[in-house]
Amino acid sequence: MSFDFKGKTVGVTGAAGISGIGFAIAKKFLESGAKVFLCDLKEQALQEAQKELSPLGEVKTYVMDVSKADSVRDVFAQAKKELGYIDIFVNNAGIYPQAFVCDMEEELWDAVMNVNLKSIFLCARECSRYMKEKGGVILNAASYASLLGSAGSGAYAASKAAVYSLTKTLAAELAPYRIRVNGYIPGVIKTGMTAGVIRSKGEELVDAIALHRLGKPEDVANAAAFLASLEASYLTGTFIEISGGKLCVQNPDFPWKQE
Repeated sequence: MSFDFKGKTVGVTGAAGISGIGFAIAKKFLESGAKVFLCDLKEQALQEAQKELSPLGEVKTYVMDVSKADSVRDVFAQAKKELGYIDIFVNNAGIYPQAFVCDMEEELWDAVMNVNLKSIFLCARECSRYMKEKGGVILNAASYASLLGSAGSGAYAASKAAVYSLTKTLAAELAPYRIRVNGYIPGVIKTGMTAGVIRSKGEELVDAIALHRLGKPEDVANAAAFLASLEASYLTGTFIEISGGKLCVQNPDFPWKQE
């Protein structure tokens, strides 16, 4: 799937991990002609990501704490100074701790909400200030957990359900400024963040997916590029589910067991 983002500047949070969704999204936009800036807390990983991506186009990196207003504000100001108008911003950063809700420490609960939810508020607020002149696109990472929670990751599911709702509110509030706000809902995607769950429950996870395979970061990147493209110019407040048909019926494994 090819798109034309020549002349566009795209920011992506949580983009440092070379095996992750944010990195794949950044790579897709670079391959489509955009300038890209990567935001993450991990400075060394950002440098490695930049080295990997720089042959494809112009790449800047910024250390950003997505849960801190000052950090977000400073990065946007620097990106605007160095790259010009910010056309597209992808709120991809997230954490996925495993803990039962009633056994969870308050500090961990707050960390999940800060990284997964508050970050979108902070970054969308800055985006709106920079995009009101000519419009733009904001993309937010939800999760299949925003549609159906799971025991053992209640805080994560709650944060992503809130992202789902917030995205729709932002879409309405920013529409007068020609800023579109959409989201993507990954299912089980093979990344560093999901590696532990996949190792322990891989077969069980695949059985719940109609296409009977795990997703790749590139699957999400293709959907993100579409949502940001002119081809999707009449889409706002919308989510694309990239799950291979996870639980599209009660028994997605049944057809695979027929002779």
